[in-house]
Amino acid sequence: MARLGLDFGTSNTAAGVLAGSNPFAIPLEPDHQTLPTAVFIDYADKHYVYGSAAARAMMDGAEGRFLRALKSILGTPLARESRSFLNERITLIEIIARFLSEIKTRSETFTGMTFETALSGRPVHFHSASSERDAQAEMDLRDAYLLAGFKDVSFLAEPEAAALAVAGQGRMLIVDIGGGTSDFTLCDRKGDKTEVLASRGVRIGGTDFDRVLSLRHAMPLLGYGAQIGAELSSKTHSAPKALFHDLASWEKIAFVYDPALLREVRRWERVAQEPLLFERLGEVLEAHLGHDIAYAVEAGKIAANGADSGEILLDIIERGLSVDLQRDAMQMALSDFATEIGTNALGTLADAGCAPDSVDQVVFVGGSSLMAIIREQLATALPNARHEDAEVFTAVVHGLAIAAA
Repeated sequence: MARLGLDFGTSNTAAGVLAGSNPFAIPLEPDHQTLPTAVFIDYADKHYVYGSAAARAMMDGAEGRFLRALKSILGTPLARESRSFLNERITLIEIIARFLSEIKTRSETFTGMTFETALSGRPVHFHSASSERDAQAEMDLRDAYLLAGFKDVSFLAEPEAAALAVAGQGRMLIVDIGGGTSDFTLCDRKGDKTEVLASRGVRIGGTDFDRVLSLRHAMPLLGYGAQIGAELSSKTHSAPKALFHDLASWEKIAFVYDPALLREVRRWERVAQEPLLFERLGEVLEAHLGHDIAYAVEAGKIAANGADSGEILLDIIERGLSVDLQRDAMQMALSDFATEIGTNALGTLADAGCAPDSVDQVVFVGGSSLMAIIREQLATALPNARHEDAEVFTAVVHGLAIAAA
């Protein structure tokens, strides 16, 4: 039986096999090599919807629960908490398993092959600050694969997989900036042989960029940092931050829609110095608009990355509501992340005992590697290396397909 190469990503997922001697990304949606890692639990029709169709259902206002960035919950207590969806108790690991089962089915339908085993990509570290959570995350993902119908699964670090697929010769640093993590592999390529010298990873990715930009630019329009008072005194205090941090985090948005929390926000409206801000927040919670905000922030980020400024459009909350996102302000907001990514890139070289000037080329992989601030940071860290783009969304799955075969 064939083995499926499967890149289960925070934002997008891809599956691949070898076609002859060449890696091939299986179209998981018509004319698309990747599938958004998104699930919509449709309350009306009582079924699960995946990928772009899931995002459309959420944006169209269908009744249900939208989940994205599920990879980020692996290794956390959220993963194994039992929740009620469509009259059944189910964990998020089981929901991931249903998503992976859909990938398996679509891959088998397209290829006419049967995939009983998988070679899965994984970040170098799911959790760079905790070895226990890191080990638990792989265990969680393994359980999801087995529940999805695979008889066995092996794992390969994502930048090491990409190293098998990218073009070039000499010493290469693979820089894979995804939705949830940043990963680095230093390797030597001679002919068709690739030798991995060192790999390193840190839990920073595009969803972190979105969270910081949302907190700085979108959440203040909903009351983040605003003052609320006590009903029986003149004292004031800032609105509790936890709600806004959850509302700005892709993987937590689905779990902020709580009736008791909504009642508390409506109370804030009565005692706030700026009631309109909390009226908007109440509308977001009541109409389940958290993911709409996240998509608007992501779109503004992409626009500002390619121009002097972008715009975060929030007119789904209130007609004409928007905020400008200046490129310089975005760069400043993300500068700490960029610095840490640059530090870890150089740390990968240090782990291998290699000097920066020994690197012939830096190869960028992953959607968030398109951010200009990341390119600028790596250009500063490795000024003598050529900077090349791989197939940013499919290099990992191409490498997994090669390794799986």
